Amino acid sequence: MIGGFFACVAAGPAAVILLVVVVQGLVYKEVIYLAAVPSKEKKLPWFRAMNWWFLFSTNYFFYGESLIHYFQHVVFVDAFLLPFATHHRFISFTLYVAGFVFFVANLKKGHYRFQFSQFAWTHMTLLLVVCQSHFIINNIFEGLIWFFLPVSLVIANDIWAYIFGFFWGKTPLIKLSPKKTVEGFVGGWIMTIVFGMLFATLFLRYPYMICPVKDLRATAFSGLTCDPNPVFIPVRHNLKPWMVSLIRHVGFRTTHVMIAPLQWHVIIMACFASLIAPFGGFFASGFKRAFKIKDFGQSIPGHGGITDRMDCQFLMGLFSYMYYQSFIKTSAMTVGFVLQSATKLKGTEQMELFDHLKQYLIGQGLLDEESCVIMPPKEAWVS
Repeated sequence: MIGGFFACVAAGPAAVILLVVVVQGLVYKEVIYLAAVPSKEKKLPWFRAMNWWFLFSTNYFFYGESLIHYFQHVVFVDAFLLPFATHHRFISFTLYVAGFVFFVANLKKGHYRFQFSQFAWTHMTLLLVVCQSHFIINNIFEGLIWFFLPVSLVIANDIWAYIFGFFWGKTPLIKLSPKKTVEGFVGGWIMTIVFGMLFATLFLRYPYMICPVKDLRATAFSGLTCDPNPVFIPVRHNLKPWMVSLIRHVGFRTTHVMIAPLQWHVIIMACFASLIAPFGGFFASGFKRAFKIKDFGQSIPGHGGITDRMDCQFLMGLFSYMYYQSFIKTSAMTVGFVLQSATKLKGTEQMELFDHLKQYLIGQGLLDEESCVIMPPKEAWVS
């Protein structure tokens, strides 16, 4: 399984996005089926179809938002995609309303309470699963490291917490998970920070991992290059005299160290993965106790369902997105943003903008005056 995960990452962002979509669909199915009552569903035609329709309409909205935001330079230029991009939110609203109307039209006497409870259950699942996975997709577009790093931190914490708990665990941590111990919790926290620092040191030097996604067809062998975010560029830190003296006793002779800002951020992310993300697992444990089940499903033989493995990952992915957008992302004007703004202008205004831009580029020596020809408007065409 681990080898397949690494192969998926190497196959490119499209493969990773597909992986997230598949996992999301499986988790959605497992959670939805928890509240299933087959005897009642047989009397309600199209009941299952509505659950999947709401999933489709929600994904259409969220993934469409992501594609439009990160590929503005494509969708606002392509004649076929432009109408879908311009009216995306209205189309998404129409899809949702169609499902809503269909649900109301199929309300059946004697089943109102069940149908409305299922409606609420579906929307809760959409919020907790689909909405959070949307932010994980956005992390991928910002650079594969922002997907790979949070996932790896949660996995590392899970492994180290188990090791410390197995060998030294004595003090119970929380009643929802009797096997969790304070020793495992603290040991996993410390070792996750160490793992995160080593992880950052290793992967910040690979453009494939740190470059924002511009081409979904790219792979680990595409030879990607980009101007790295300053967070990946090591900064010189001069050591205090007592530090220099101390490290000389262990055989190192240096007066400074090079540390990338990412390595400081990783400490915060590792702390969240160790101290907060596990509560996603505790939430899932309480959920299973409420329904008196051991696992969410049997998707992974011997390990339960996909949800049992992903309970911490959704919360971690959401945190990573919020943290990246708040403290790491650098704001900059993009070609896609300018194109999106230009499409909202009238045709004459677009021509005026083009003429001013042409004159500017000619003045900068970037464009030959005779190489740029403006086509007359369609009204002036003579058949």
